[in-house]
Amino acid sequence: MASSKSYTITLKNNRTERDALDLMLHSDPLLHEPDSAGRKALLEHLGIDGRFSRAFDMVRLKRAVTGDEKLVLQEGEEFELVEIKSTKKFLPDLPSKFFFGATENEFELGRQATEKGVRYCFAFVSLHPDSEGHAYVDIVDLDDWIRAKRIQYQINLK
Repeated sequence: MASSKSYTITLKNNRTERDALDLMLHSDPLLHEPDSAGRKALLEHLGIDGRFSRAFDMVRLKRAVTGDEKLVLQEGEEFELVEIKSTKKFLPDLPSKFFFGATENEFELGRQATEKGVRYCFAFVSLHPDSEGHAYVDIVDLDDWIRAKRIQYQINLK
């Protein structure tokens, strides 16, 4: 059973991610946050399994969208899948020195999207008041930024 401290940390991390999503949506009019059904529909449109629907947070179009507008892709419309990574740390040279976790599904979706000609990128967001901002890094360029990487297994026992 998860401890109350673990639960508190999870709530804090969820709040940080929500704040980062809100910052991104207000700073970039090309971004759209699809709901669960919308994420699955985008993946279906690409011919990618819907199990990856939690492996991205937003879609970046080539045209502006309003906050309440339901996302409807035009025939042949180009878009990018965006996964948000957020921190409250002071990072004046984003994305340098950013520490984050990523799932195997995020990397697999990035690989499949790239094969389909769709850009998959991470948006690294700093919420620190003295370095508030974001930087996009395409998954195909991520290795150029990685200083160190390790694998950590998360295991559920029966």
